Amino acid sequence: MLNYFFKKKSKLLKSTNFQYVFSNPCNKNTFHINILGRSNLLGHPRLGLSISRKNIKHAYRRNKIKRLIRETFRLLQHRLISMDFVVIAKKNIVYLNNKKIVNILEYIWSNYQR
Repeated sequence: MLNYFFKKKSKLLKSTNFQYVFSNPCNKNTFHINILGRSNLLGHPRLGLSISRKNIKHAYRRNKIKRLIRETFRLLQHRLISMDFVVIAKKNIVYLNNKKIVNILEYIWSNYQR
């Protein structure tokens, strides 16, 4: 049975984890989202979010985008290869509706599937 939970072990929590990804990333870019990835030896993917207040002014919009990113990752994590991912949202993502954001994320995650 597949585990669809988004547990603490699936999150990048420490700055050293983020620095590991930023040091030598594998990039997947769109006009709205940038995903950096780097392989890990843990056997499962992990997710980190970098959504700055400078790019997205309102907290409710930042939180909405974070929820959508976490939800798509949670549903697809069992198909993803063992990597650490950092998702960076760009300024113009606020002009998209939820369905378009989810479609973009699913397209990008499909590049990292087993």
